[in-house]
Amino acid sequence: MIRMIVFWTHLVCGVVAGIVVFAMSLTGVLLTYERQINNWVAESHYVTASDTNSRLPLEQLLELQRLAQPDQAAAAVVITNNPGAPVSFRAGRRGGLNLNPYTGETMIVESPGLASFFGAVTSFHRWFSIEGENRAIARQITGVSNVIFLFLVLSGLYLWLPAIWKWGMFKVRLVFRGDYSNSKVRDFHWHHIFGIWAAIPLLAVVYSGAVISYPWAANLMYMAFGAEIPAPPAAGNGGGPAQVQQGNEANGQPANNQVNARQSGNDQAGEQRFGNVQAGTIATVYALKNSGETTSSPIFLPLDDLLATVQGEISEDWNRLTLNLPAANQTSIQVEIDRGNGAQAFKRHRLSLDRTTGDVIGVQNFVDTPEAQRLRGITRFLHTGEVLGFWGQTVAGLASLAALFMVWTGFALSWRRLIQPLFKKS
Repeated sequence: MIRMIVFWTHLVCGVVAGIVVFAMSLTGVLLTYERQINNWVAESHYVTASDTNSRLPLEQLLELQRLAQPDQAAAAVVITNNPGAPVSFRAGRRGGLNLNPYTGETMIVESPGLASFFGAVTSFHRWFSIEGENRAIARQITGVSNVIFLFLVLSGLYLWLPAIWKWGMFKVRLVFRGDYSNSKVRDFHWHHIFGIWAAIPLLAVVYSGAVISYPWAANLMYMAFGAEIPAPPAAGNGGGPAQVQQGNEANGQPANNQVNARQSGNDQAGEQRFGNVQAGTIATVYALKNSGETTSSPIFLPLDDLLATVQGEISEDWNRLTLNLPAANQTSIQVEIDRGNGAQAFKRHRLSLDRTTGDVIGVQNFVDTPEAQRLRGITRFLHTGEVLGFWGQTVAGLASLAALFMVWTGFALSWRRLIQPLFKKS
């Protein structure tokens, strides 16, 4: 009796949500290696070895960013561990600018066509590319369908168990055969085989999707791991700081001539702009020392000196350094060291430096952050498999591909059970 109830509930839920699950799985397959493809395209635009000379000071690059984007104050500077990579300035969630570290010119490190493609696929994956007020409805549809899919995976595990526990019965639901007597037998076997082999990764992908969509799913995760449930963000608050992303994926790219028109290619003009940076730059420090004047404001070390201190403290290979730009009179600066692909929170740690002396005054490792924050950081990219790197993405992509076969064979089996008998009766 219980098995019959679970079976019919499974079937009805599959029919109701099947098309949406199919769409989300298909777009999930298309997005499997988005990070690697974008990185490959970005690296093809990096500065060649023959064009690398002495790097411009970070303060000078920061001033160029201010001139190019006067309405977008940079919140962070990202340094990639590649001499040809741009220096990236982050401004808000989407804004920012990539500058050539040797010339100060704008660098475009993405393909507009590729960015448009992945953007369109992501938009369809999340809310069917619907704009305006109806987007919230579309997000609810994908969110509810994802929860239904979670039930389908769990109930499918129960229904996969054969009524008779013999090896032969298990084998036919585990191993593909070379031939099948008819399409019904093939669809039945494929539905069970794809379902069992993809069950574990699908549970991770689907449940992490529910955590992204619904606070209750995240709270269940916190309770399961014994973590304290964080308080909801206050009204009007956008929540905590956005996750640090890799490369250029969060940066808007203005046209190349936006910086070039202001720079004019004249080194002297560049030095003049450099000297106009607020107190704390090299020019300001030198001017104060030479004049013998005193000031009540602290004299801060240049960003490059602080960056050199951080690099001296790193004992392992790193991929990115993110300098969170402090307020004008703030005496400390935080630098995040990322040794992963940008989606692996457990491969990041943070140093706090005194801006006047360069001394390290604090270290925050992954284990030092609140447990709920750690769980959230891991779960966010468990949905794409990126938290486990290339092989995690591959497994997540294969699970999404298996889901396509599961939906297809599930619809075929439902058609034979529900619709075909109606034609026979008539």
